[in-house]
Amino acid sequence: MNREIRKHKRNKKIILFVVIVVLVISLASTVTYLNQKYTIQNIYVDGNVHYTADEIKEFVMGDALSGNSLYLSLKYRMKGIENIPFVSALDVSILSPDTIRIVVYEKALAGYVEYLGQYMYFDKDGTVVEASTEKTQGIPMVTGLSFDHVVLYQPLPVEQDAVFRQILDTTQMLTKYGLSADRIYFNENYEMTIYFENVRVSVGESRNMDDKFMMLSQIIGDLEGKKGVLRLENYTENTKSVTFEPDES
Repeated sequence: MNREIRKHKRNKKIILFVVIVVLVISLASTVTYLNQKYTIQNIYVDGNVHYTADEIKEFVMGDALSGNSLYLSLKYRMKGIENIPFVSALDVSILSPDTIRIVVYEKALAGYVEYLGQYMYFDKDGTVVEASTEKTQGIPMVTGLSFDHVVLYQPLPVEQDAVFRQILDTTQMLTKYGLSADRIYFNENYEMTIYFENVRVSVGESRNMDDKFMMLSQIIGDLEGKKGVLRLENYTENTKSVTFEPDES
């Protein structure tokens, strides 16, 4: 009787061992299959301006398992990526087992000012959202504003907050018409001048902005190499008043 019990226990152990071996082999095969099938071969990056596509990939694929699309789909299913300068969020979507798309949502920057050797970027409300030693393409430098201090995540201390909305509108118009300005200047009366190398464009009040920038995009190329002031203060679709005053030699 005891012999049969020992034999039964031995058989159970053998069966258990075989089951464990089969499970281990199956698990290893599954892992190998998933690694091969879901290894990322193609990565598309959209929406990035401040960062290159390679830099965005480094943010997303920062650990040893990030080369697997299935792992990434689980990792970013319920959340994006935060705490990256100039970026409000990153979303990762799986297009196919070997292909992912990274969509970058950058902060809506209106412009930047120089302060203590750094570029202080602010949004449409004038709140300083980033400090950097690098310039971002498409974001204009703003000069002429008076302030005695700059604090990150707080508004720039200027007298007229409405100027920031004007700056953002101007930045959006520049982008819309494919224009690249060197800087935006405000005088003591908050009248705006936009600099394109040696050409200064006097825009005047923030009315008829679309008409003014459409005209600007059509004629700025003809002023290349010239020095002077392009006056658009009184330009409307009806008046079409545009003058160029060359600087005296």
